[in-house]
Amino acid sequence: MIARLRTPGLVVLALLTGCGPLVQIGGNAPVPQSLLTITATAPPRNLDGPLRQQDTIGVELPGVPATLQTLRIPVVTGTSEVVYLVGATWAEQPNRQFQRLLADTLTAGGIPVIDVRQSNLAPARRLTGSLREFGLDVRDPAQPVVRVRYDAQLTDPRAPQALLLRRFDASEAAADQRPAAVAAALDRAANRIAADVAGWAAGR
Repeated sequence: MIARLRTPGLVVLALLTGCGPLVQIGGNAPVPQSLLTITATAPPRNLDGPLRQQDTIGVELPGVPATLQTLRIPVVTGTSEVVYLVGATWAEQPNRQFQRLLADTLTAGGIPVIDVRQSNLAPARRLTGSLREFGLDVRDPAQPVVRVRYDAQLTDPRAPQALLLRRFDASEAAADQRPAAVAAALDRAANRIAADVAGWAAGR
């Protein structure tokens, strides 16, 4: 069930507990004035020399809950309610942007990333996981904060019994609840997690 709300500053559609899966609404929706993105802040590195296959890694598309299967930014307003930020539209779904952010950050750290969709060479390791949180929390309206959570799994196909698991969390204060400010805070939090993941993978 979708309930209509009149909460100022937030979209009027709320997902209620027990109402089934979230559906992305499109088609007749007005064209957004701008699209939001996240970008790796780590300086690019050109890995053009001979590379050892055992150093390579593949970054899989993170899984997401229903609330993130959309181009909108979820806003947590209570323990059992999620709404969406008015006027906020991602250029791509957040898990696809986060996948690319991880790959760019790993490459910047000197770890060769293989795109398994465009290469016949299998990576030595695979980074998979779930993007569990990627939105705004306004349960304290005076202190809006974004939260990003990534549950990572690092596997080596040559040693399938070796499975490494780790949770990465980051939060950032949002200057306000406007789309640009929220997206900027999510960008900072996502880059912090990507840097932590790169350091973790480099040490394994």
